[in-house]
Amino acid sequence: MNATSTPAPTPARPEAPLVVGLVSISDRASGGVYADQGVPELRAWLQRVLTTPWRAVERLIPDDRARIEATLVELVDAERCDLVLTTGGTGPARRDVTPEATLAVATREMPGFGEQMRRVSMEFVPTAILSRQVAVLRESADHAALIVNLPGQPRAIVETLEGLRGPDGKVRVAGVFAAIPYCLQLMGGPYVETDPAQVASFRPKSAIRPVPQG
Repeated sequence: MNATSTPAPTPARPEAPLVVGLVSISDRASGGVYADQGVPELRAWLQRVLTTPWRAVERLIPDDRARIEATLVELVDAERCDLVLTTGGTGPARRDVTPEATLAVATREMPGFGEQMRRVSMEFVPTAILSRQVAVLRESADHAALIVNLPGQPRAIVETLEGLRGPDGKVRVAGVFAAIPYCLQLMGGPYVETDPAQVASFRPKSAIRPVPQG
């Protein structure tokens, strides 16, 4: 992780659309051995959940640390993504280097995301303990982005983002996306809202923007 001092927070820009980087990291998918499923799953999920304007910047790359680092830097610094979601490369296999690449481009780590992702996944599969997913901030003087590593399997992506619901439909274990809109707001990013039937994003009452009248 970079040892540079933390930049001052950027001012909020509520009028701007959310820019989301979607990165699928897979040797075989990027090599054309099979069709990538990670980015299409993420795109479809965001289309269901987000109710405010957004656009995606998509990348499909191999499990190469230098390539991953360069892609994350490009998406945040050049494409000005507010949020970057990666999928794949977070296990213990020797080619799984997504967490190392993510930490290398970070200014600060957000450990709660990794902790909660593993907590959610453990409700579904015991091998979730093998996951090394991380989340970080990458910040500059005039921009900041949240980067979150997600699992490689489409079903696991949805479970991690949405969490676990009980038979009554109520959330039993919160998914990580519930915290992302407020995180982006605190970072000076756009004001993001979600469909509460899909994911009820959390904000303290003082941070909730009134609904415009008329």
